Amino acid sequence: MVDLRTEIAGVRLRNPTMLASGFLDETGGSMARVYEAGAGAVVTKSIGPKPREGYPNPTIVELDAGLLNAVGLPNPGIVEYEHEVKRAKKAGAVIIGSVFGKDADEYAGVATKMASYGVQAIELNLSCPHAKGLGTEIAEDEAAVRDFTRAVKDAVSLPVFPKLSPNVQDIASFAVAAEEGGADGIVAINTVKAMAIVPELKMPFLANKFGGLSGPAIRPIGVRAVYDICEKVHIPVVGVGGIGSGRDALEYIMAGACAVQVGTAIIPKGLAVFDEIVKEMGSLLEEAGFASVSEAIGVAHA
Repeated sequence: MVDLRTEIAGVRLRNPTMLASGFLDETGGSMARVYEAGAGAVVTKSIGPKPREGYPNPTIVELDAGLLNAVGLPNPGIVEYEHEVKRAKKAGAVIIGSVFGKDADEYAGVATKMASYGVQAIELNLSCPHAKGLGTEIAEDEAAVRDFTRAVKDAVSLPVFPKLSPNVQDIASFAVAAEEGGADGIVAINTVKAMAIVPELKMPFLANKFGGLSGPAIRPIGVRAVYDICEKVHIPVVGVGGIGSGRDALEYIMAGACAVQVGTAIIPKGLAVFDEIVKEMGSLLEEAGFASVSEAIGVAHA
């Protein structure tokens, strides 16, 4: 029996799968259901200092290659979100709180509140590709990644995991900047800048015009990003992007990730996807002669 337990900067997971931010995580009830369905942890919706409505519809379009979205970071605000975290916590879920803001002080303030609700770690959404002033500019500035990470690290005692953007020339250099800022781990990647046009209407599909692409099409981008990051930093990495099977997850694990996040695959497969990924991962690792998932982390670098 393969041991699928893993650990990220002291956060212990029963298996390497996590719910990615932005999917079924606006309420405590939905996060609890995801955890009960087999996820090793859940990441909350990205929460800011105040309630935010997000963009008008249409905000999501399903493509052959994956899912294109520009929802605009809608959220109830950090004060109201306390009830949701505590509801998920009551169900026994391992919770990572995702936060955002317009500047370092807002990130630190929201993170401090989130930490007080009992989450086990903080994820910094530094890389939303479609919310102007709330991520995308930060993710394209190494000094900002370093400084924002440091501001949050100085404000909380929990592990801090900056989530990085693939929409840069060298994502590994941004991971190094995050590590210099005190990051305890890296999450990679966020969605890829993308767009869809409706030929019949001669106009963009999304109300925001531009969005972020997730799903199977970006998995090779994510795997490469994790591989490159693991060549440069000495902190754990969580892989995200296009994971819908145990085989997909193992690509990230063998590239160096300690755990993976699952989001878009929930749409076609439902919550059963977490149990399916874990079981297939265990079978593949056993066939390959591994006794634990930790033995497989980063083996592709050899």
